[in-house]
Amino acid sequence: MKLGIVTGIPGVGKTTVLNTISSILSGKGSKFLIMNYGDYMLKTALELRYVSSRDEMRKLPLELQRNLQLEAARNIHKDASSLGEGGLAFLDTHAVIRTPGGYLPGLPKHIVEILQPTVIFLIESEPELILKRQASDKTRARTDYADITVIQETMNFARYSAMASAVLVGASVKVVKNVEGDPSVAANEIIKSMT
Repeated sequence: MKLGIVTGIPGVGKTTVLNTISSILSGKGSKFLIMNYGDYMLKTALELRYVSSRDEMRKLPLELQRNLQLEAARNIHKDASSLGEGGLAFLDTHAVIRTPGGYLPGLPKHIVEILQPTVIFLIESEPELILKRQASDKTRARTDYADITVIQETMNFARYSAMASAVLVGASVKVVKNVEGDPSVAANEIIKSMT
C-alpha cells in the first residue's frame, strides 16, 4: 500500500481533483481509498460525544483536539493498510492551518510518523484563480483567505511544512498545479507519482 497525502489551501480545487482521481481509478478497477482527515476526527468526536456537529470541533480544548488528531491518524493508517499490496490510499488534509495565533502544522511529527506517506502533494493554483473559485463557491465562507497576499503566504508555509514533515519519514513532496477547467491534469499527475 502507498499513501499519498493531498493538501491544498481552501479554494484550490482539492476536492474536485480527489473526485477526479476516484473516477479515474474506479474506471481502471484499481484498489484505492480516498479519506478525509476531518471526517475521521469528527467520527471519533461524535462517538465519544465530545461534539454533535463538525463546527463544534474547532471549539474543543486543544488537548482534546490533539487526542482526536492522534486517534484519526491511527484509524487512517489502519484503513489504508487494509488495502494491501498494490493499493493506493489518498488522504485529504492540510499541510498548515492558518489561525489567529499563527500557522499550525497539519502534519506534526507524531502524526506523520504514524501515517508514513510515500508522497505529500501540494495542490496549487495562481492566487487570483483561487480567489475566483472561492467567490463562485457559495457553499463555503472563506473570508480568512480572501486576500492574494494571504493566499500566497499560506501556500509558502504549506510548502515549508510539507517538506519538514517529509524529512521525518523519507517521503517526497510534489507540487501539482490544478489548471482551470481540467482537474484530470492534476489527478493524473498525482496517480502517476503514486504508481
